[in-house]
Amino acid sequence: MATKPETQGTPSPSGTASLSPDTPAVRDSGASRQRNVRQRKSQFLVAPRRHGALQMMGLAPLNFSVVEQALRDAPDIDVVDKIAPKQAVGALGTSMQEGGVLVALMNDEKASALALQGQGQLIVERDQSLQLLDANYTQPAMVSCNLPVSGASFTVEFQVTGEGGKPVAGAEVYLFGSLLPAQGVSDANGRVKLVLYGESASSLRQLYVKPRSDYWSFCQQQPDVSGDEINTIALRPLSEWPTLKNFPRQQLLTWGQRAMRVDQLPPTYRGQGVRVAVIDSGCATSHADLTQVSHGYDIVNKAKDTTTWTVDSIAHGSHCTGVIAGLDSSTGIRGFAPDAEIHACKLFPGGQVSQLIEALEYCIEKQIDVVNLSLGGAEPSEALEQQILRAKHAGIACIVAAGNSGGPVQYPGSSPNVLTVAAIGRINEFPGDSYHTQTLTPQIDVNGFFAARFSCYGPEIAVCAPGVAITSSVPDNNFAAWDGTSMAAPHVTGLAALVLAHHPDFRTALRMRSAERVERLFQIIKMSCQPVMLGDPRRTGFGLPDAPRAVGIAPAVGMSVGQPAMAGSGMGMGMGTGMGTGMGSGAGTGSGAIGGLLGSIAGPGSSTGAGMGMMSMGSGIGSPLGSQMSSQMSSQLGSPLGSPLSSQFGSHLGAHFGNLMNGPAMQALAQAYRELPMNSMAPQGTSMGMGSLDPFAPVLSPQMSMALNPALRFGYW
Repeated sequence: MATKPETQGTPSPSGTASLSPDTPAVRDSGASRQRNVRQRKSQFLVAPRRHGALQMMGLAPLNFSVVEQALRDAPDIDVVDKIAPKQAVGALGTSMQEGGVLVALMNDEKASALALQGQGQLIVERDQSLQLLDANYTQPAMVSCNLPVSGASFTVEFQVTGEGGKPVAGAEVYLFGSLLPAQGVSDANGRVKLVLYGESASSLRQLYVKPRSDYWSFCQQQPDVSGDEINTIALRPLSEWPTLKNFPRQQLLTWGQRAMRVDQLPPTYRGQGVRVAVIDSGCATSHADLTQVSHGYDIVNKAKDTTTWTVDSIAHGSHCTGVIAGLDSSTGIRGFAPDAEIHACKLFPGGQVSQLIEALEYCIEKQIDVVNLSLGGAEPSEALEQQILRAKHAGIACIVAAGNSGGPVQYPGSSPNVLTVAAIGRINEFPGDSYHTQTLTPQIDVNGFFAARFSCYGPEIAVCAPGVAITSSVPDNNFAAWDGTSMAAPHVTGLAALVLAHHPDFRTALRMRSAERVERLFQIIKMSCQPVMLGDPRRTGFGLPDAPRAVGIAPAVGMSVGQPAMAGSGMGMGMGTGMGTGMGSGAGTGSGAIGGLLGSIAGPGSSTGAGMGMMSMGSGIGSPLGSQMSSQMSSQLGSPLGSPLSSQFGSHLGAHFGNLMNGPAMQALAQAYRELPMNSMAPQGTSMGMGSLDPFAPVLSPQMSMALNPALRFGYW
């Protein structure tokens, strides 16, 4: 690309150069030069908007190559990168045959003008920075922003020790008072000295120690420390905890894997033939549990060396990869799918939306099956959403962490085209003096599960997974117990790899890569869930996925092993056997979230399809109606009407009906059902009666009323 001439000042009448609006003022003061601080050019994404409605409005398709050339010729715009398919497989069938995404430097005014000139056919948005979604320490609520510049100070020295009193180097130590906190890292002798201004020993509120690896964290409220002596902090080895006994010398499954019943799968279920991409901070292949990882791409450093994905300076990607596919050996942690083909796409530190778009482009070209995204951004990105949708149409399932702000689900977890995972913990899986106790919430179910305090929530949550005190691999060859939705998402990613490798559906009808394949995978994972009853389904979604159910060797909710479950395949079969019982079996097995509901209304209360997502609702509602109507409907309508319908258009109707029932509206209804007050729920197999379906019945929550009434439904994807 030709070098653009720098903008020069124009001569003024006095003979000095006057500055153009884009030129910073510079004054020469002899020994040093001075310049005014002002906003630098920002990085923007420029892409064609791919929306069928634009063509329906009579707008001609945008010639993006002309736009690209104009941007490259503009003197005040610098095009620094272009993301486009590098191979035919990346372009054909994925709506990116022409165009791509440009990354350009420009000021805000120029970006606004460019968006207006695009007349709605051009996406122009800021290239946002992304962040990893591990649960970092949180400051006490009363920390203020006042920085004392004078007065008394409190100096305290700590020594961090480990097993046998050995010093622990590299441990992060945080000390909180009533003003600003102090922090430091222990040296080779385990020593660290902290200074707090305007504080005293009596005003200290919290002490937090985070070791790099091999030890539990330490957290002490109202710590009793001395400014005159060295304060010793003795950390506990991970192996001291009963469930990690003899670790890592003896290989174990984490508590999260056992909770999802991975230990009950056949030993041959190892994820063979499935490709999984971990878009994160890289993967330390020096670790004994990660030596099998041989594919990767460093997006951040691509201008110099794309092979540096094996350097994981912040350990986050290695930790996630260990959960997904840790090597099955005699030591360490075994992952969900140790035989899956792992691709490590390095995006951190410094990841941005443009680089995530490129990482997904890599996944499309390499025909990845599942992508783990333990990351998030500040605001939704239309350019990224288009790329996520392209990936979905290419058969790529994106499993995304919900976020750790404790608020609404963060993007891309809020996308309707991904499976979003919240984090839960379980009591008695970590020491009481560790920082993991800070993640506890008051509601704990009968199995000891609790929603992690940091986990984001909302109707976008599909499932929950273990995300507190998760032990996995970190560089160089160590282990660490971390918290975060970043740790929860890999549990579901690993399970997704097992489902694709071993569930019968993906060895027959759904072998071909498509968006329908992705939706079926998401559906199976949701159907497998055991409910986590914490009183707020926005924090747990359908519940905790169950591995034997998900791979098809144990019955999903309301179904028996081997029962057909293909979306849209049941209506024709059901109608052919009689309307009374047919709707119970057909719609129940083939229509997704509300299948069992319709089945039990039109047929017997013991409908064979208790629903793709409604769990017990299908078998609980409508038993009285079914018992009264089934015999009459079967004899009078079932056989005469069922056979012609089944033979002529039953399968087509079933397919369309199944797609409709698996759509956003039905998912909203399923979500709203889970939000009903607990005292309004009947046990599975009992009758609730038709009154519970009355949109005007007082038992319905506002959410369910909205889901049942299309005129009120909004805000659900």
